[in-house]
Amino acid sequence: MIEGSKDRSLTRTVDLPSLLIVFHSRTGGSQAMAEAFMEGARGEPGITVRLLSANDCLPQDLLASSAYAFIGPENLGGLSGAMKECLDRCYYPLLGQLQGRRYQHLVCAGSDGQGAARQLARIVQGWRLVPVQEAFILCTAAQSDEAILAPKQLPASSLKQSVDPDLSNEQESHLKRDALHE
Repeated sequence: MIEGSKDRSLTRTVDLPSLLIVFHSRTGGSQAMAEAFMEGARGEPGITVRLLSANDCLPQDLLASSAYAFIGPENLGGLSGAMKECLDRCYYPLLGQLQGRRYQHLVCAGSDGQGAARQLARIVQGWRLVPVQEAFILCTAAQSDEAILAPKQLPASSLKQSVDPDLSNEQESHLKRDALHE
């Protein structure tokens, strides 16, 4: 067992199915997606939902949750540095402790987002996490320096796509089943 700080015990105390949304955002696009995902998940009865910056996420936060959403931008064809650092920080302390839990990956990308999706899938495969569905990639088409660095204002229709009601129902059933078997 990993030693945690006194205020963040690594002992699993969650009675209800719980979803941890881990996000990183520089320009606001991924944060808007994370907030929309959180609102959609909070609409599901019987699930506790937490939103946490990748910079603040610790192994005990992941251990205390029964499912995850990882939401962030694609930077230079891969995961953002903050999301990768979060996974690096948590990977070995949690190895062998998260298998079978469900996850969803959402990417805010300027072009195709596939590099970030592949990179996260490879990392969480080591934890034996199970994807709820393929990564959801929202493409902003930002290609110039100015467009890439500009604050992102995502259309409500794009945000709604990232919170597919069928995904929430499937994730809810997985969460409830996982909670019953722990």
